[in-house]
Order: sequence, then structure tokens, then C-alpha cells
Amino acid sequence: MEDFRRTYLRLCKEAGVEPQESVMVQLQEGRAAQGSKLDLSGQSLSVDTCSVLARALQKDTMFTEVSLSDCMLSEEGAKSLLSGLSTNTTVKVLDLKGNNLRSTGAEVLGKLLAHNKTLCRLVLEWNALGVWDEAFSLFCSGLASNSVLTQLDLRNNQINHQGASELALALKRNSTLKVLDLRWNNIGLLGGRSLLEALQKNKSIMQLEMAGNNIPSDTLKALELTTGHNSDIHSSMRESRSRTQVLSKEIQTLKEEKGRQFLNLMETIDKQREEMGHSSRSTSVQIGQLQEALNERKSTVNSLTAKLQMTEAALTLSEQKNHNLQELLSRVKAEREEQRDRQSRERKKEQEESALREGKLHREIQNLTETNSQLRSKVEEMEHRCKSQQQQIFELKQERTNSTAELKLRLVQAEERLETEKRRSKQALEDMDSLRQKEVEHANRHLEESERALQDRIFKLEGQRIQLEEELSKAKAACVTERAQAEEELGRVRAQVRLEEQEHVSTVEEKLRAVRSSLQEVQLHCSQQKHTISELQARNSQQSIEMDGLRRRIEELQQELSGKEQEKVAEVSRVRVELQEQIGHLQAERTAQGGLKEKINALEREMKVLTSNHREALRDKESEMSSLLEKLRLKQAEIQRIRDDEAQRASYLQSAILTYVQGSPLGHYSSPKK
Repeated sequence: MEDFRRTYLRLCKEAGVEPQESVMVQLQEGRAAQGSKLDLSGQSLSVDTCSVLARALQKDTMFTEVSLSDCMLSEEGAKSLLSGLSTNTTVKVLDLKGNNLRSTGAEVLGKLLAHNKTLCRLVLEWNALGVWDEAFSLFCSGLASNSVLTQLDLRNNQINHQGASELALALKRNSTLKVLDLRWNNIGLLGGRSLLEALQKNKSIMQLEMAGNNIPSDTLKALELTTGHNSDIHSSMRESRSRTQVLSKEIQTLKEEKGRQFLNLMETIDKQREEMGHSSRSTSVQIGQLQEALNERKSTVNSLTAKLQMTEAALTLSEQKNHNLQELLSRVKAEREEQRDRQSRERKKEQEESALREGKLHREIQNLTETNSQLRSKVEEMEHRCKSQQQQIFELKQERTNSTAELKLRLVQAEERLETEKRRSKQALEDMDSLRQKEVEHANRHLEESERALQDRIFKLEGQRIQLEEELSKAKAACVTERAQAEEELGRVRAQVRLEEQEHVSTVEEKLRAVRSSLQEVQLHCSQQKHTISELQARNSQQSIEMDGLRRRIEELQQELSGKEQEKVAEVSRVRVELQEQIGHLQAERTAQGGLKEKINALEREMKVLTSNHREALRDKESEMSSLLEKLRLKQAEIQRIRDDEAQRASYLQSAILTYVQGSPLGHYSSPKK
């Protein structure tokens, strides 16, 4: 973590960007933790920091997990970060939750999935990747070409049925993804069917989450069955692999044992051959004994041949074991085929059960036709309920319109507030910049005037010093050595004064102390010369008096210099105080600007939450409306069917009554009356 912090600071210096304070604090906390996870969640990263972090993560080999959730990444910042991570070779987990990634984010994520070879888990919850169909198709193409990713989280990404169809095409080509989370999107019936078709070809996905997508229950059950079938296939493949590994190990051990036995037999045969060579070299006297030994050895050879036959039998047994193992493998394959046959039989049974259920349903329909006389009374109640439900639907529509109007008003008010706050912040910043420029100009003018006054004073002092040097040259005609020393000391004092004007105030005090010490040394040297030249005291009495006057003048000049230096120190301290006050004002303004930025970010988050809640409420209401309309349609169809059945029955009864009346004797009697 310390190396990453150093590289971040170095790259900031190279790019001319100030390092972000929140990022530095987070890196210091991570340095204390000493982990392999870079956690910058909740930090509002700017575009410059994103570019610097991308350059730092390109060649980083320490972090295996990067968390950038809720960082409010802009399109450019997300593009730079993901382009930097595309060449990384150590990051396995990437969390980009709640960053509102849209078209460019989807395109760059597709490129990342196409080029990166180490990323295993990708979290993209609470984004908007499915808003633009073309960008999401690029993301799906990158997913199709990826061969490393195993877990993908796409919750709350506004994916519609077209995006689901693109994702299904990608899943048909991908063979490594195992866990896919698509909860709380807008996939619908068509998207669910396309995903079901893709999963019938894809055999790698073992877990699929599809809640909150307006998908019917039968398609959800079919998706669960396909994923469960994939998991069963993977488990059976693992078991078969483990069994094959065990069998291969057993076969290898048997081969090793056979090789050892064969080597032992060869060693025994070689030993016997050596013994036979030794026996042939013996004398002719021991021929009879050798013949007996040969007979014995023949018996041993026979025993060895028997052993060889035994080993051959063992080899045949091992071959039989291998054959048995192959038969076991064939049996396993047959069991797999039987399992497939069982599944097909179960499907046939389910079809037969569905046929039986259809027969039962036909019987129930016949029973329902018999109970139509009872349903006549219920028709009026159903019509009354339909009217009440229509009224409820009308009220719900009115509530929806009212809620949409209120939400639009709230959005307009929030946007107006944001604009007013932005204007205020901009005006405050402009005022502060103008005040700061005026204060800086005033301080510069004051400093220039003070420098000019000091330069005038220095010129005056140099003129006075020149006059004093002339007086000293006139007074020290006899003491050439002392005059040279005094001139050298005065030159040193001038150089020190010029350097003191350029250097800091602390160096001025040290140089004054050095000058005073040098003057004291000069005075001591003069006193020593006065003691040595006791004979010339009468002659040089006047010169000594003049020297005392000059010394007094030098002390006065030193006092004036000290006073001027004190004035200069006071002016410098005053300027420092003024600059510190200005810095304090600027820092206060900066904190105020940070507070305004945080308020703006909070308002934007509230806007996003309100829009998401509004969308969810609209979706829920639309689903309720669709379900209610479908129920009304079904009920109207049932009522119409019941009415048709009743009309048919009435016509059948009327015809039956007419036939009965015409066939009865009453009909014969009634006909002549007519």
C-alpha cells in the first residue's frame, strides 16, 4: 500500500495535479491495514484523480480487489479508469456499484471484458447500462468474447427485453460465466424467453437471479430448471472426473507393481547366470557334483518358469482388471444414458399427467355448464364489481396523474434551487478572487515602496560610509596596516549588508553578531598596538582622538542599521501576518465551497433516489393496471361465454319444448282450434 501511495503521489506531480485529500486518507488507512484490497467506496473522484489512478493501476501487482462503489464517476473518469484496468494482470474482483454508468461506461466495460484476462467477479449494481441499446450491445459482445469472468451482477440497470436478447446472444457464446444476477430490471416476457433459449444452449451458468423483472412464473420455473440441470451436470462431471482420476491412479500403481516384479525376476535370472558361469570354471573332478547341481538348478529354472507363468497370469489378471475398469466406465456411461432416458420418461409422464389434467378440466367444464343456472344470479354481482373496479381504476389514474404532477413540481423546484445555489457559489468565488487579487496587488505595492525606501536609506548609508573612509584615510596616514584591516572589515560589512537584504531575517541577526565581534577584535588589536607604541603616544594622541570620534560614528551607524533591520523585520512579520490572514480567509472559502459541493452532491443523490422511486412506483402502478385490465378482460370473456351458453340453452329448451308440444296429443287438439 505504501508503494502504491508513493506511485500515486509521483504520478500526480508528473501530471501537475494536486492529490485528492480523501484518496490520500483512504490510502493511509489501507497502509495501516496492510491488505490486498483497494477500497475507495463513497469517494467523489474527479477526472484528474481517475486518470492518475488509471496510470497507477496499469502496472500494479499488489491489489486483487478494487472497490469503487458510490464514487459518482463521470463518463470521462470511468473511461480512463476502466481503460487503465484493462491491462491490469492481478485484479480479480471489481465493484462499480452506484456510479450511474451509461453509454460510454458500457462501451469501455465491453472493451475491458474483451482484453482483461484475470477479472473473475464484476459488480455493476445500481447503474444505467441498459438505457442505450447500442452501447449495451457492445458490452454484451465483450462479455461474449471473455473467457475468465465467473460472476456478474447487473441488478437495477434498466435492462429491457432488447438488452435481454443481446445478453442471451452473448451467453450462447460464453462458456465460463457461472453466476448471473439480473434482479430488478425490466426484462419482461420476451426477454425471459430469449434468456431461456440461451440457457438451453449454455451449460455453464449454475445460478441465475431474475426477481422483479415482470416475468411470468412458468418462464421463471423453466429458467430455474435449466440452471438446476446445469448444476447437476457439473456435479456429475466432477464425480466422473474424480472417479477417472482414482481409476487412473489404481492402474498406474498396478503397472508399477508389475514393473517391480519383472525387474526382480530379471535380477534373479542374472544372478543364476553368474552362478552358472562360476560353476563351469570349476575342475573336471567336480563334474558329477556339477551335474547334480545342474539338475538342482534345472529344478530351480522350472520353478522360475512356473513363477514366470504366475507373473503372466498376474498380468492377465491385471488386464482383466483394466477390462473391468473399462466396463465400469461403459456402465457409468450407460447409467448416464439411463438417467437421460429417465428424464425423458419423466417428461412423458408429465405430459400424460397434463393430458389427464386436461381431461379433468374438461369434466370440470361440463360440471360448470351444469351449474350455469346458479351463476346467473352472480352475473349481476360481477357486473357491479366490474363497475366498482372501473371506478377504482379511474381513481388510481387520477392519483397517478396527481403524483406525477407533484413529482414534476418537486423536480422543477430542486433544479431551480440547484441553479440558484450554483449561481451564488460562482458569484461568491468571483468576488473572493477579485478581493484576493486586490489584496495581493496592495501587498505588492507596499512591498515595492518599502524596498525603495530601504534602497534609498542604503545609498545614504553608503555615502556616509564613503565619507568616513576618506576621513579614516586622512587620519590613518601613519598606521597603514590598521587602515587596510579597517577597509577589509568595512568591505566585509558591506557584503554582509547586501546579503542580509536577500537572505532571511535570522541570517541578518547572525551577521550583525559577526560584525560586532570583528569590531571588538579590531578594538583589542588597536589597544595592543597602543601599548606597543608607547613612544608614539604623544604624536598619535590627536589621531587617537579622531579614531575615537570615528568609532563613535561607526557605533551610531550600527545603531541606525539595527533600527532599520528591526523596522524591516517588523514589516516582514506584518506582511506574513497579512498573508496568513489571507490564507485563512481562502481556506474558509475553500471549506465553504466544499460544503456547497457536498450539498450539491446530496441534492443530486436525492434527485436520483426520487427519480428511481418514481420510476418504480410508475412501474408498479402500470403492472397493477395491466393485471386489473387483464382480469377485467377475462371476466368479461367469462360473462360473454356464460351469456352465449345461456342463450344456446334457452334456444335448445325452446326447440325441445316445441318438438315435445308438437309430438304430444295436445298439439293435435290445438291445431284444429287454430
